[in-house]
Amino acid sequence: MRSEATSSSSWFGRIPPTATSAPSGGSGKCRHFIFFSSSCCKTTNTISCGSNGPTTHSSSSSPSTRSYSRRWYNPLRRKPFDEPSPDVFRHWIDADPNPISSQERFSVVSYNILGDKNAFKHRDLYQNVRYEYMKWNRRKRLICQELIGLNPDIICMQEVDRYFDILNVMEKAGYAGCYKRRTGDNVDGCAMFWKADKFRLLEQTSIEFKEFGLRENVAQLSAFEMRNTKSRRVLVGNIHVLYNPNRGEVKLGQICFLSSRARIVAEKWGNIPVVLAGDFNITPQSAIYKFLSSSELNIKSYDRRDLSGQRSCHLVQVFEVKKEIINPFAVMDRLLPNGWTDEEVKVATGNAQCYLAVHPLKLNSSYASVKGSPRTRGINGEPLATSYHSKFFGTVDYLWYTKGLVPTRVLDTLPVDILRRTGGLPCKKLGSDHLALVSEFAFAEAINECNDYMSTSSEKIAMH
Repeated sequence: MRSEATSSSSWFGRIPPTATSAPSGGSGKCRHFIFFSSSCCKTTNTISCGSNGPTTHSSSSSPSTRSYSRRWYNPLRRKPFDEPSPDVFRHWIDADPNPISSQERFSVVSYNILGDKNAFKHRDLYQNVRYEYMKWNRRKRLICQELIGLNPDIICMQEVDRYFDILNVMEKAGYAGCYKRRTGDNVDGCAMFWKADKFRLLEQTSIEFKEFGLRENVAQLSAFEMRNTKSRRVLVGNIHVLYNPNRGEVKLGQICFLSSRARIVAEKWGNIPVVLAGDFNITPQSAIYKFLSSSELNIKSYDRRDLSGQRSCHLVQVFEVKKEIINPFAVMDRLLPNGWTDEEVKVATGNAQCYLAVHPLKLNSSYASVKGSPRTRGINGEPLATSYHSKFFGTVDYLWYTKGLVPTRVLDTLPVDILRRTGGLPCKKLGSDHLALVSEFAFAEAINECNDYMSTSSEKIAMH
């Protein structure tokens, strides 16, 4: 595997001023079912598109390194192609009634749509999937039909390399969009879409982590204002965190930086509430998940290779296969020292002399906040699986929110037995190897409560 060095410069003290691009111009538990039917030039520019067409905002680029090779072993027998595909039903789960919920509501989707190039570059991950299910035109149709059927207000996509294909469809459905491609030789990136008749874009900014020694990944931040009630504003972040399971310090650094930048933009627009969506490439049992939910983490207590939890997320554990395949390299890794170099500490926390990583947002997970079924949820309330291919089964996608917002319902994920019967994603009725996460939020009636949503973590930063 090719070595993956990071820059010696610290990102912590280098957050530049935010660039602005102005656009032109119920109570009780109720389940609502959704059925997904099967009938249903190389640049590194930031692209913003609305009714007047695309505009580009130039940004720097640099050479990339190769994608990390995914090496989880799937002990399950390959699913026969002639086995009937299971019906894919997903239902809404309503949250318990909350007295501070207002009538102004909006829904957000986070969806890693599986880039067209990646789908064929990593063909070993989809050995159980029919070739026709992998074709982009088919997958695009399923993905867009699914999203238009869900009718969300804001959509955050990751691993997008056919942005204009999707934009052409979403514009006809009333959405505007913006796109940020990863730096270097990568062709995919993050995209965000929103209903143009419901939200006005106040500000859109993109983050290139390469500028801060944090690899080629990117993120987006967009501040919105509801058109019918201009007092209601929200900041939405979209990120695809580095995949490499062994580079926990880079993952941590990227999340810290995004959170810090989100605080700056949120304060600029009046301490507005924040939603962070994306593929975080961490598991719910991981140290980085605890970091997101608690706002701090002492990295000295962990091996950086285990921070994301991905290395222990084997299919044998999920499907309870009796005989587990033991990876000798994993055993050797556990015998190696867990020490951190100064460079790794700097990448993770922004300061080579500080082992305490902190972020300035008080975050909660929308799915963990809305109680679900044991068939779809783990012990901490997160979905059991948001991604499934021949070498991985687990949860890496999340929707986080701050004070000032209340989750009112979420679209539940699929039960393990249904996912297992598909043999792997994409499948006949789903166009990606990830499931879309969908949450509806209400603005809190006590708007002033959101003014102190960052106070606790800000004090922690001042102390350290």
